[in-house]
Amino acid sequence: MVAREEPRRQILLELLRVALAAVDGRLRTRQALQERRSSGWAAGSARIWAVAAGKAASRMALGASDALGAALERVLLITKEGHVDPEALGLPRVQIRESSHPVPDRRSLEAGARLLEFVREMPAGVRPLCLISGGASSLVEVLAPGASLEDLQRLNAQGLASGLSIEELNARRRQISLIKGGRLSALLGGRGALALFISDVPGDDPAVIGSGLLGPAGRAAPADDIERIVVASLAEALSAVRARAAGLRAQVQKERFNGDVGPLAVRFTHELALGSSELRAWGGESVVELPERPGRGGRNQHLALAAARLIAGYENLFLLAVGTDGTDGPTVDAGALVDGDTCARAASAGLDVDDCLRRADSGAALAAAGDLVHTGPTGTNVGDLVMGLKLSKAAAQAWLSAQPERPGA
Repeated sequence: MVAREEPRRQILLELLRVALAAVDGRLRTRQALQERRSSGWAAGSARIWAVAAGKAASRMALGASDALGAALERVLLITKEGHVDPEALGLPRVQIRESSHPVPDRRSLEAGARLLEFVREMPAGVRPLCLISGGASSLVEVLAPGASLEDLQRLNAQGLASGLSIEELNARRRQISLIKGGRLSALLGGRGALALFISDVPGDDPAVIGSGLLGPAGRAAPADDIERIVVASLAEALSAVRARAAGLRAQVQKERFNGDVGPLAVRFTHELALGSSELRAWGGESVVELPERPGRGGRNQHLALAAARLIAGYENLFLLAVGTDGTDGPTVDAGALVDGDTCARAASAGLDVDDCLRRADSGAALAAAGDLVHTGPTGTNVGDLVMGLKLSKAAAQAWLSAQPERPGA
């Protein structure tokens, strides 16, 4: 079993906590709306209806309620099954739709139909507020004529299995949608709306987030009157890691990573092992090509296990790979935190790491090693975060001892 009090693990999990707190959906939505209200938006007797769609929908809707108070009249909340914050049940006249991710199902279409109804029901004097985060591509959909749910599911399943980038997969989704790619923006009919985004895509482009659910309307569509603001991004999470890591020799990679998990695992472990930094952090999104019948796990677990094989036997090397939304692929685990003994622990439990990687069953090996990281839904979604630590146990303990006590810790 892994010693939970291991100081290197404590450091990486503390840095993860700080990164997630910096991009919390409730906090960032509340701050953004308070700033907008101070400049005159939604002043006086404003009436606001909010649509929140994505994995961070609950926390974003709660942030809107914090900032807007009684001005927020109704909320339509569409999020992943199991990602409803209990506090969101108390939002004003809230309607909650739990849907499917990463592969859409009938609930995605039901959520799309309800979204269209919600927009049509808005009285003339109401201001729309749209709160969009990653995951909306799968969670809510209205299909174009001639497209079926089976077509949509096949597209998503093939894209995930073949390792398509999120940009390419979203582009294909937009081709069979009546609401993605700016089409929902056009349906708002020129209303003066405000759209806030938590970005999980390269470039933080609203035209790409959630397959462009609230992106700019296309040239052929009516012009929209929507103010778009990205309130949280991967860069801000990484910036928080850098600040919290004061006292360590840290290097945070500015460029987002992408591509196959195998070469990325090689790159990350080599940079960690051969570099002079004690902490390295990377952000982005990897892809993994799946066999016909994949086992348990997601891309971050696959990356972590591939890295564990490369650092096997190295006492002072640790690597954490997680999805910032708290889920990794179809699992309930955020990812994994591995070290030089991970493979040995998995082997002692009767599991072959190479075989698990071949069968995309990394989660089984990591569970046996005691290395899975479970956060539960985090209330944000800015992509994947990978952090590596090269530090002796004594040095790690000294760093922890020098930190001020955190209230409530």
